[in-house]
Amino acid sequence: MVKRRLRLVNNAELTRILHGLPGVDKVGAEARAASLGTRSIKTTAKAWAIDTAIRMVDLTTLEGADTPGKVRALCAKARQPDPSDQTVPSVAAVCVYPSMVPTAAEALKGSGIHLASVATAFPSGQAPLSVKLDDTKAAVSAGADEIDMVISRGAFLAGRYLDVYDEIVEVKRACGDAHLKVILETGELATYDNVRRASWLAMLAGGDFIKTSTGKVTPAATLPVTLIMLEAVRDFLAETGRKVGVKPAGGIRTTKDAIKYLVMVNEVAGEGWLDPDWFRFGASTLLNDLLMQRHKLATGHYSGPDYFTLD
Repeated sequence: MVKRRLRLVNNAELTRILHGLPGVDKVGAEARAASLGTRSIKTTAKAWAIDTAIRMVDLTTLEGADTPGKVRALCAKARQPDPSDQTVPSVAAVCVYPSMVPTAAEALKGSGIHLASVATAFPSGQAPLSVKLDDTKAAVSAGADEIDMVISRGAFLAGRYLDVYDEIVEVKRACGDAHLKVILETGELATYDNVRRASWLAMLAGGDFIKTSTGKVTPAATLPVTLIMLEAVRDFLAETGRKVGVKPAGGIRTTKDAIKYLVMVNEVAGEGWLDPDWFRFGASTLLNDLLMQRHKLATGHYSGPDYFTLD
């Protein structure tokens, strides 16, 4: 059995563990993802799926032009996505840059909505470890209870797995009680085998979630990549007894797409992951489409394009 978190290991041992994982059947993974993406669900199940997806959204703004006013408006939408319909659930979290955490913390106070902040020199990860740790500590001190860190992809691709492992361990320690989501940036990992290895490396180092992407690199989240990550958390739970969440992020814009992911979660990892504690969508525009489709189910017609606020 693999220990829950490796200690005092060397790079050779980590390499042996990660390269000893079963290889990914590329054709099989893509075929299964495509097959799961064709599943249809009934109207009653669709209503449940839409509300579940809303509750799983990390409503995100990560732009250089972000302002306190924009963040406050986003937090208001997170609390009450549709002011005309009090039955719409709030989202899981709001995700912002560290400089915007104090503003978001004040706007979300008492809501029960998590406050996530990207850190560790997001999105490149190209900074000294001391800077990354200060970045993380500052965000947590300002009120973030979730940290989304990026791994050093250059180190990973060069086979310096212990460097990546140690960095995740240190950032996790800097998080204190905050949950840590480890961004793999799968679009830069080149192979599905690397996605599986990076998933296991992040979990072995103590990550609470594994996340596909920063949203700044193409491709971002894809169904085959998410399938591999879901297989990884399922197998990791069976091997270690520790449950880890999954967060696809980037490029998920429609209700149809979100439902494909929920079907995959249920079929691959299991019903236990169909909960915001264990599965999230990193998104900025998905919420509007979910609200439009919810309104269509309730009224029989679509709302106008300007009915919901733009993010």
